[in-house]
Amino acid sequence: MVEAALGSQFDCLVIGAGVVGNAIARELSRFRLRVGVVEKELDVGMGTSARNSGVLHSGIHYTPGTLRAELNVEGNSMMEELCRQLKVKIDYIGKLTVAGHEEEIPTLYRLKEQGEANGVPGLEILKPEGMEKLQPGVNGLMALYSPSTGIICPYTFTIALAENAHQNGVSFFLGQEVTGIQKTESGFLVSTRQEKRFSTKVLINSAGLYSDRIARLAGINDYKIYPCRGEYLVLDKRLGHHLSTLVYPAPHKGKAGLGIHLTKTVDGNILVGPSNEYIDSPENWATTGHIMEKLREEGEGLLPSLTTSDIIRSFAGVRPKQNPPEIGGFKDFVIEAREDVRGFINLVGIESPGLTCSPAIATMVRDMVADLLPMEKREDFQPERSGRAKYFHELPAEERADLIGQDKDWGEVICRCEHITKKELIEAIQNPLGVRSISGLKFRARVMMGRCQGGFCLPRIVEILEKEFGYRPEDFFSYKEGSNFFTGYVRQPG
Repeated sequence: MVEAALGSQFDCLVIGAGVVGNAIARELSRFRLRVGVVEKELDVGMGTSARNSGVLHSGIHYTPGTLRAELNVEGNSMMEELCRQLKVKIDYIGKLTVAGHEEEIPTLYRLKEQGEANGVPGLEILKPEGMEKLQPGVNGLMALYSPSTGIICPYTFTIALAENAHQNGVSFFLGQEVTGIQKTESGFLVSTRQEKRFSTKVLINSAGLYSDRIARLAGINDYKIYPCRGEYLVLDKRLGHHLSTLVYPAPHKGKAGLGIHLTKTVDGNILVGPSNEYIDSPENWATTGHIMEKLREEGEGLLPSLTTSDIIRSFAGVRPKQNPPEIGGFKDFVIEAREDVRGFINLVGIESPGLTCSPAIATMVRDMVADLLPMEKREDFQPERSGRAKYFHELPAEERADLIGQDKDWGEVICRCEHITKKELIEAIQNPLGVRSISGLKFRARVMMGRCQGGFCLPRIVEILEKEFGYRPEDFFSYKEGSNFFTGYVRQPG
């Protein structure tokens, strides 16, 4: 857990360290404000923010004039420069939205018209020959091409926002679940299950799947979140060359998502998914056999040349839907400065395209804060995150040789599937936020993310954590308290 010397007195306190909460914290760190972030998990971005397709949406899917549409297009336009500053990979590879049947073709024209009304650039309806040039082997009658659709690593981006915010003085309190909010004359008193208390003038609810619960703690009973799970298949990197652009089916009205699609990641894998299924628990991240089979069939239907014999894992994410299952579809974002609870800024139902919208949401919330507090810009704000944009194996040979000359740990490969070195692992262990979970290492260094899924590198990682950093078996958590990797030793070391 990271706690700055400022203590628990803040001008602005953000509840929730997902991509939106971290973007808000970073934006506020441009000003002479005491800013804190409270997060119930042991790391940032452990919920919806890390468990999605990593797509930067163009803005074709949302009704003109809605917050979703406006913030989507604005956020998309901000991403390239932001990712340069944060040293995060980004690639605008475009998207084909494919009509597989005659009755779906009008949907493409409707999306094109809607996208153009939203200000989405370069939209084009393509026939099969045009589709084939962009994506060989794609199957369909027509497609809408949106060149401003891109891809990003969602957890790397979320972590980068948090680290840069922390670099600029934001205090992060991880593993702190908010259980009480009391309105005071000067603002709010916030308490956690772990018996910490925070005083703040402005309180910002960015709790995602739990945003309705946080609102209720503040006395606002207007909202209810319905968790909706989406499952994915992850394909081996060696299949990445099969996909040169994103391929989506034409959406069907009333569905909870945009349909099962093919997504290439910035690290070379292909994702197939997501499904959509309303569930009871916001933390039910299970994957299921029948959905996995459905993903395989629909993925091959979009791109028949694609084989799923190289599936290396599956995962699931959960969206915070505002509409119940009997209605489905999308509801506009709630981003409001409450007049009845002055000083409380409320964000509810920030699902897709929340990742794309996050920098634009941050500026919108910044302006809301400016109506409540004096905002003086800092001259010493550092927009660029420390570190490198590329992994060691992606660097030129000469640069790799120089680094090995400076530190031999650069030359020792720990994760053979992803070519991750000991030095990269050590930097992940020594991360600025002080995160100590196995998932934290995966998200920061990509260890255990290759074909073997940690089968070969995990024993070496455990050895380094034990011998060089003093970890005990009970210190190894997957991602949260209680998610123990080990219960003890089979044989005592010595």
